[in-house]
Amino acid sequence: MPIRSWSLLTLILSSLALPALAQSQPPDTVRTLLAAGRLASVIDTPLHFKLFAVRLPPTEHVSYTGPNSMLYLLSGTLTVALESTTQTVSDGAGVFIPASRTAVFSATGAESAHWLQFVLAPAAEIEKPLLGGPARVEELYRTSESLPGLSTGPYEFSLTRVALPADMPANPPHYRSGAALYYVLAGSGNFMADGNTEPRAAAMPHFERSGWVHQWANPGDAPLILLQANISQEGVPAVLSAVHPPATK
Repeated sequence: MPIRSWSLLTLILSSLALPALAQSQPPDTVRTLLAAGRLASVIDTPLHFKLFAVRLPPTEHVSYTGPNSMLYLLSGTLTVALESTTQTVSDGAGVFIPASRTAVFSATGAESAHWLQFVLAPAAEIEKPLLGGPARVEELYRTSESLPGLSTGPYEFSLTRVALPADMPANPPHYRSGAALYYVLAGSGNFMADGNTEPRAAAMPHFERSGWVHQWANPGDAPLILLQANISQEGVPAVLSAVHPPATK
């Protein structure tokens, strides 16, 4: 799957249409773009979202050659070598790993490197192991069905950290134009959709499919911190107001 250079970490995704996002989130919501990449096509094969937690012991290294993925370092220090570029990643940072290019992960600190890896896996690779030894890998989530509603043309793949403030009432109803896989980094809150309210707590994955009208609220006394791996068509807002809900797919 052709992609642009992994150096798109600094890309500001104007295509996410911040005005549309502002309609769906309170002013105190803080969004931080951590990594971004561009996918030339996403309809060549059905795609699934998968999420892994990985631990790599100090001084060890492991190679990754697989689908497009986003890496988020939870703790430790990691270097990521891709082709002629080597990047040192500290905790709280994200990296886009493009498909079919060999990346070498090395734990360079005094402690194990612990990270999350969000993968857009083609159906044919859904059962492929993420990494070999000495990495310890735990699968946290996978979508049971392929992502619906994807269209022709380029897509943006991004990793964003979102902080919802304490005592935040339900934000306006909204939905995703593409899809997103979340991980709750800290705090707890409520997710509301289809007339139901469900709690979301730290260390929980959460998936939002295209067109699913929903709301978030944080009644707690601490911020709710969400990590979002999002895929959306280039030039189309990732999040849309549900004043005019989408047709059911």
